[in-house]
Amino acid sequence: MKDRVVAAFDHWFHGEPSFVLRSPGRVNLIGEHTDYNDGFVLPMAIDRAIWLALRPRQDGRVHAQSLEQSSPCEFALEDLKQTDQGWAEYLKGMTKMLRLADHELVGWEGVFASDIPMGSGLSSSAALEMAVGLAYCVVSDFRFDGMEMARLGQRAENEWIGANTGIMDQMISANGRAGRALLIDCRDLSIESIALPTGLSVLVMDTMTRHDHRTSGYNERRNHCETAARAFGVSKLRDLSEREFESRGSTLPLHEDSLRCAKHVVRENDRVLEAAVAMRADDGATLGRLMKASHESLRDDFRVSNTQLDIMVDLAGSRTGCLGARMTGGGFGGCAIALVEESRAVEIASWVASEYESATGLEPELFSTRAANGTALA
Repeated sequence: MKDRVVAAFDHWFHGEPSFVLRSPGRVNLIGEHTDYNDGFVLPMAIDRAIWLALRPRQDGRVHAQSLEQSSPCEFALEDLKQTDQGWAEYLKGMTKMLRLADHELVGWEGVFASDIPMGSGLSSSAALEMAVGLAYCVVSDFRFDGMEMARLGQRAENEWIGANTGIMDQMISANGRAGRALLIDCRDLSIESIALPTGLSVLVMDTMTRHDHRTSGYNERRNHCETAARAFGVSKLRDLSEREFESRGSTLPLHEDSLRCAKHVVRENDRVLEAAVAMRADDGATLGRLMKASHESLRDDFRVSNTQLDIMVDLAGSRTGCLGARMTGGGFGGCAIALVEESRAVEIASWVASEYESATGLEPELFSTRAANGTALA
């Protein structure tokens, strides 16, 4: 990918780039829709990423091309306007948030390339935001702070793009560690890195169904969570215990949808913490069991799965050597993941792909992934 993006830069901008950087996608092992409820998540950065070759400009403008997008992105730093130009809005959104954070920005020109399937639930948008953040750091000569950049990326997503997402995706893309998942407390952003259980691999299974957080039910689910938190008298569902949920839930004037969402979040937070304990103990069987329970909750309570995700999860879970499977990401399409024995990963992937295509008529993409470092110069 590095050679590809450097060659493309020369083609469009006639010379060598000053910098090349890489910003990874992610899978979330467990902890879905808990981040914007101030809860716990357990994601890992993956070895698929957005790459950017760039060099500074002195005219206060950004000119960017993408090998995956047909239209270029061009704008002036002093004249940011929302025009719903797709991928370009992420660049403008990050630019706006960096300026609001009082960073003095220099323009740049660059070429993006990506092997993260877009809209698949592997967080290509956060990877793009973090790549843009680092791009401004290197051309404008200020330090890339993974915590600050994640916060700014979330603001860009919420305030510029209009997707009311949490901070998990930006946090893991900016701060990922090779060979480790990160247990993130989304309230104080504290991090603990934890290794995957020995001898196990994460299999990514792309259903080839797609989502858009702005137009799916994502924002609606967040509204349900906030409504439930107010009804229970807590600032965020992170502060609601399962015991209190069980004792008070049926007595409150809450719509069934809000109750179901609260039930998922409360129990999912507990599952994340149990999963971290299991990983510290090198206990893949318990981690897999918790992943399975997480998917069932996302399917039945939070209701963000779809038919194809359920088929993929069921197929993977039926194979010897698979310890657990679940959808990953915000839902409504995209990818599922499976925790599998490394020695059986190729066999499981081949069988699941064949059976899934027979069941749905869609040709999926399955690949094993490893935990990778976060956004950095390449």
